[in-house]
Amino acid sequence: MQQTFGPFTIRPWQPRDRDPAAALIASVLAEYGLAWEPTGADQDVIQVETAYWQGGGEFWVIETEGTLVGTGAFYPIDRGQNAVELRKMYIALGYRGQGLGKFLLQQLEGAIAARGFTEIWIETASVLQEAVCLYERNGYQPATGVETARCDRVYRKVLGAPT
Repeated sequence: MQQTFGPFTIRPWQPRDRDPAAALIASVLAEYGLAWEPTGADQDVIQVETAYWQGGGEFWVIETEGTLVGTGAFYPIDRGQNAVELRKMYIALGYRGQGLGKFLLQQLEGAIAARGFTEIWIETASVLQEAVCLYERNGYQPATGVETARCDRVYRKVLGAPT
């Protein structure tokens, strides 16, 4: 899987992406006053091989001109029916507002559907207003059951349902 969107390439994570992806996510979290938690909520970024690959998930990165500028991932979960959790959708400051987040979300949803999953769950924080708006505009419905300490919202989308 490799997709392009203008000057951006979305491709599967590789071990050389571990540090740049972690730094990107930490910087976006800090921008919104949220803590980077390498031994907690963000441990999956450090351990992509076990958190995603071994569990049947995928972790993607976005790069342009050799610079990593975004991430997005998912893995199967027990919550819901035939479900995955969408994770680590982050885009660096300076690369937002160009439709990249929406394109990434659409590509992730397509990959999830192609793998036969029917439900997507995502947790986020209200302070991440751009993300909240993106999910709500794209058919994600508020749900209950937040499991991540820094998050205060959870959304669910049934694939194939009208948006």
